[in-house]
Amino acid sequence: MRILFLLAALAFSAPGHAQMIIAHRGASGERPEHTLAAYERAIDAGADFIEPDLVVTKDLVLVARHENELSDTTDVAAREEFADRRKTKEIDGALVSGWFAEDFTLAELRTLRAKERLTGLRPANARFDGLYQVPTFAEIVALVRAKQAETGRTVGLYPELKHPAFLLQQGIDSVDLFVGALKKEGLDGKAIPLFVQCFEVAPLQRLDRLTDLPLVQLVATTGGPADEAGMSYAEMVTPTGLAHVARYADAIGPDVRMLVGVDGASTGLVEAAHAAGLQVHGWTVRKENAFLPPPLRIGSGEGTKGNYPAAWNILAATGVDALFTDDPALAVGVRRSASR
Repeated sequence: MRILFLLAALAFSAPGHAQMIIAHRGASGERPEHTLAAYERAIDAGADFIEPDLVVTKDLVLVARHENELSDTTDVAAREEFADRRKTKEIDGALVSGWFAEDFTLAELRTLRAKERLTGLRPANARFDGLYQVPTFAEIVALVRAKQAETGRTVGLYPELKHPAFLLQQGIDSVDLFVGALKKEGLDGKAIPLFVQCFEVAPLQRLDRLTDLPLVQLVATTGGPADEAGMSYAEMVTPTGLAHVARYADAIGPDVRMLVGVDGASTGLVEAAHAAGLQVHGWTVRKENAFLPPPLRIGSGEGTKGNYPAAWNILAATGVDALFTDDPALAVGVRRSASR
């Protein structure tokens, strides 16, 4: 009960208006993730940034998928014509079986259709299965430009480079492709604000030399960068580790569970990162009970909407600079309420 009261107190005292809202894979709480529909939904809801995770096709086109393995988010497994493309690959130290973006040309990928990944938690999203193609990075940029022209509101891009070390082993330099795409699209981070994020270190260090864009070192509760054997994320968020990250990055992107303890109080990571000159962009705030701590759940269903405003405000109380969310419309509402 003490924890519940503390969580409630933090929720009502938090400066919820201060955080940038990053639409995690678009409005993925309302539409299948990484589709133009999800990104447009997020922009219309008022998100400050939309986040495309970038993988690469066989013919070297950047496209948006959460992972390079396609079966969780497309209908590829049901396509008989691609049955022989199923493979098992070792990615970042783990064996993964399925169909991979780098084994498909863009034209082949275009024949697939997106589907909801979390059908058990978000059955309503499955209504949109089969409607949308896998978008290219260029199409996402075009959408942002069109929506900015339509609304007069600035919307940022927050791409993540997925598995660049693995792709480099396959002969695909996703960093080089991404820099080329930035130049082709004229993206310098001004007309369209832009952060670039990655869980690996070397790609960000390369980007630090090749661009002037703000860079974000992603960190998780376990493990470490796939391209830095022996380095852990736990070490990277110590004062010494943060000072090292600050040499090439402008922010860290931690799992939100690294920002608050079980009692809802700050772990001190935000303060430590700020002391090192780094912003903190936490991931990911979601509305479903399955993603919320027990005191903030409502009812017993895993997919039932819990106390999202309290979750957002508890995190806001840490002073975090930005938060990723699957539900930007809810986040905008919380921020608007706090600003009043």
